[in-house]
Amino acid sequence: MTEMDSETTEKIFVTGIAGFLGSHLADEFLEQGYEVAGNDNFVGGYETNIPAEAEFHEVDCKDVSGMKSAMEDADIVYHTAALAYEGLSVFAPSRINQSIYQATTATLAAAADVGIDRFVYCSSMSRYGENEMPFTEDMEPQPQDPYAVSKVAAEEMVELMADIYGFEYVIAVPHNIIGPRQRYDDPFRNVAAIFINRMLQGKQPIIYGDGEQKRCFTFIQDDVRPLQKLAHYDNVTGEVINIGPDDEFITINHLAETIADILDFDLDPIYKPDRPQEVKLANCSADKARRMIDYEAQYTLRDGLQEMADWIEERGAKEFEYHLECEIVNDQTPDTWTNELI
Repeated sequence: MTEMDSETTEKIFVTGIAGFLGSHLADEFLEQGYEVAGNDNFVGGYETNIPAEAEFHEVDCKDVSGMKSAMEDADIVYHTAALAYEGLSVFAPSRINQSIYQATTATLAAAADVGIDRFVYCSSMSRYGENEMPFTEDMEPQPQDPYAVSKVAAEEMVELMADIYGFEYVIAVPHNIIGPRQRYDDPFRNVAAIFINRMLQGKQPIIYGDGEQKRCFTFIQDDVRPLQKLAHYDNVTGEVINIGPDDEFITINHLAETIADILDFDLDPIYKPDRPQEVKLANCSADKARRMIDYEAQYTLRDGLQEMADWIEERGAKEFEYHLECEIVNDQTPDTWTNELI
């Protein structure tokens, strides 16, 4: 394993640097003394998220020429940019595919052209689908929706391009990240943020299905710390590594109850029909990350939700912005989206 030394002048490039994960990751590398650059198109991020010390390029990942210019002199690329809308992807497959597979392919083309050393791709636990739990990295992917299909296809493109052009790669699998800077006026994703925003407006949370879907949630700092290690650890090259806790495996009902308790809110959820293709139980094993990069979560779920709620409350509750359109509208499309009920 290798770490950056005091003489290192390497440049880290972060796609989606105005986004939730990308901006926190950029902060982490700046704090460690790296030179940091990044890009964003502001579809899902905020300009205020971009660290002042980072070199910023307003360019879409699908713009190969623009990405070549932005990535000039970059040594390591972290590809965090994506429209991470798993549920919405069933009804907007083309838009989501463009932001995942096409954008990753274009980013890889630019990275190969400028001659980077390592490419860290942030995939998704959706890659595992309905495999047996806990999900381990050696499992064959079983994508259940267009978002997951795009993520798995992008992983294969990363591996192929790295082999052709001789750069190292790592496939990171973060999952269900929560924390400050997460977009909380987005009605299509970020269940914890949606719950908090609605409760702060005096509205009951909306839950799809019976609420017994189970997930683990990762506080943002418990994600960026292990992710930054993937820049230089020798033993991670060519590996798929789950990033996130595998304890506190909770139902969506329990998530709503915990947030309501934090906010002292009288809970009576509104239940809606199941969303198509949603996996009921999803939990990733963290054993490989513990073994290879000394992964250890520092935050409990409640601690993370408390920090997130404090941040949203300080900024103020917001009306939800329906900024993406469903490409397919039929009787399977959630009326929470078609009728803007969230």
